[in-house]
This record gives sequence, structure tokens and C-alpha cells, in this order.
Amino acid sequence: MDANKNTQREEVIKIDNLYKIYHLGEEDVVNALDGVSLSIWKNDFVAIMGPSGSGKSTMMNILGCLDTPTSGKYILNGTDVSKMNDGELADVRNKEIGFVFQSFNLLPKYSALENVALPMIYAGATKHERLEKAKKSLNIVGLAERMSHKPSELSGGQKQRVAIARALINDPTIILADEPTGNLDTKTSIEIMKIFEEIYKTGNTIILVTHEEDIAKFARRIVKLRDGKVESDVINPNPAMQSISIK
Repeated sequence: MDANKNTQREEVIKIDNLYKIYHLGEEDVVNALDGVSLSIWKNDFVAIMGPSGSGKSTMMNILGCLDTPTSGKYILNGTDVSKMNDGELADVRNKEIGFVFQSFNLLPKYSALENVALPMIYAGATKHERLEKAKKSLNIVGLAERMSHKPSELSGGQKQRVAIARALINDPTIILADEPTGNLDTKTSIEIMKIFEEIYKTGNTIILVTHEEDIAKFARRIVKLRDGKVESDVINPNPAMQSISIK
């Protein structure tokens, strides 16, 4: 089933004929993305996969407004972000995108609560607003009893829960997770995917970049890249979890 044939739901992301070209030396040219077109809908749960060199990291950077395409359009929530400058992209990132990284990217001197509240500083929220919202986000991921702990006092799974709570803090348009279970054991990885499952159920749009087939199976849709092109884009008929609640 072609996952792009969707006329009922709201289109959150539209990529049209996207190219990203790198020049290595005077003659070598690499088409990291080679004419990619893709739509992602509100409350999609999409896994983007591909071997090394497929273009998935480049795709993630562009989707996350960390980089811009050489040509083509990227429409995010109705706004063309393809040609924005660095300052404009930073503003879009803070308002529209919640990031979850493999390496957690937590500040070691800050508590879990302070780490989660950080993005709201750039949004201009008061300290009271930041901390109250951060508490709610940590409750969502099951870390109410670890709010005062610093990253060094948390397990890998708990650190990733903090990162997910931080990603949710500004009510973003999309959650972009880059290999979120890459540093975790199998049991903890499943626990983290349970959290993404619950977040998806509340209506969030999740884009998961992974090389792991077992993790991709949690998504409702799987997009595979190869040599900078979309090799396949299909609905996953049997997601790994459809009715799991966090224990």
C-alpha cells in the first residue's frame, strides 16, 4: 500500500523534488538526496531506514531544519523552510520540532527537571511556567520521582526518557527521533518504544530514524532510502505494539 495516497488527514510535511549535493574536491559530487518527494501526515508514526550512505542522515538533518536542501521544497506545517537562514531555522526548530538523539544530549550539571525546561527559555516562558510544564512532561514519561536527579544519577533508559520529555515541552508539530534506542539494551529499547507508542496515541506526529528493523516495526509506516532516493514507502500492517500501556 502506497503510504503517500492519503487525502483525508492534515499534511504536516511535504517534500518536493529535494536534492542535497555535496562537492568533495573539484570533481567529486555526491547526491546525498536525489530528487526525493515525500508527504508526512498529522499523527503519522514514520520510520526512515536505509543503509550507510542511503541519505537518511541527510534527510533527518533537513527534516529537523539543521540543514537546507540544495534545491527543491520543504514545507513544514504550511511554511516553506527550504530557503530560510540560520536564525529563521533556529526559531522553527524550537517551535515546531522536538528532538530525541541517540546520545541524549543532556547537560550534565542540570537536573532532569532543568534539562527538560531548557527549550522554554528560548520560547520566552517565565521560570514558573517552564518548571510546571517540565514537571508535566516528566510525568508523561514516568520520571516524576527523578526530577531532581542529574544525568550521572540516571540510567541510560531514564536519560532517554528525560530527552523525550524535553522534546515534548514546546508542544512541537513533530517529534524527530534519531536512533533513540542505539545506546540501549533490548529491554530498555522496548520500554522507550512503549513511550513513543503512548505519545503517538495522543495525536503526535513521530519520525523515527533507525537502522534497526526491530525498532522500525513499531512505526505505522516505513520509508526506506537507498542511494539518495525513496526505495519504498509502505504502511506497516502489523506494528509491534498497538495496545501497550506504560507499566
